[in-house]
Amino acid sequence: MGTLDGKVAVVTGGSSGIGLAAATRLAAEGAHVFVTGRRGQGLDVLFANAGAGGFATLEETTPEHLDAIFGANVRGTVWSVHKALPLLKEGSAVIVNSSVRADDGVAAFGAYAASKAALRSFVRTWANELKGRGVRVNAVSPGTIDTPAILGMVGAERAEAVGEQFATQVPLGRAGQAEEVAAAVAFLASAESSFVLGANLHVDGGENQF
Repeated sequence: MGTLDGKVAVVTGGSSGIGLAAATRLAAEGAHVFVTGRRGQGLDVLFANAGAGGFATLEETTPEHLDAIFGANVRGTVWSVHKALPLLKEGSAVIVNSSVRADDGVAAFGAYAASKAALRSFVRTWANELKGRGVRVNAVSPGTIDTPAILGMVGAERAEAVGEQFATQVPLGRAGQAEEVAAAVAFLASAESSFVLGANLHVDGGENQF
């Protein structure tokens, strides 16, 4: 018996990295997982994970860069959750993928960090707005996670060096695995987190805790 037997889950951005790991873990816990599409009789879990990142200092920032990051991370998440509202059943869970970068001020990561901070703020508001329907809204904030996303941001030549640089800042001494974030998502999706509302669960190896 899994913790999510018989539940229906939707994961956006589930083709690789954290999204794929979360979809796999939710399925392993017994949920019927849809990476795309909707199911008419109602959802039990929505993991709003799709997003994008990119490096640019304030001096380097362009309107196009800002629009692309906020479009994918903020607008994309808002409308994913908005469109799911009629399908969310009482007792369902919404998990939004934020990031520790929302708090730590990493240079040249300003637009990404600000977009993730906006999501953290939305989670607090949505948790308050939807609690009367019995819908729990929480966030998960991964730290440095070993996923293909870094390739898209810096290119193959720099990916290993940038990943190692970030990993040196992790108190546990390594990058996290997507499956470790997926385990946190599964917890927030299940009844085991029934008294957790509006929270931000850091999965960062202590990166944002010391």
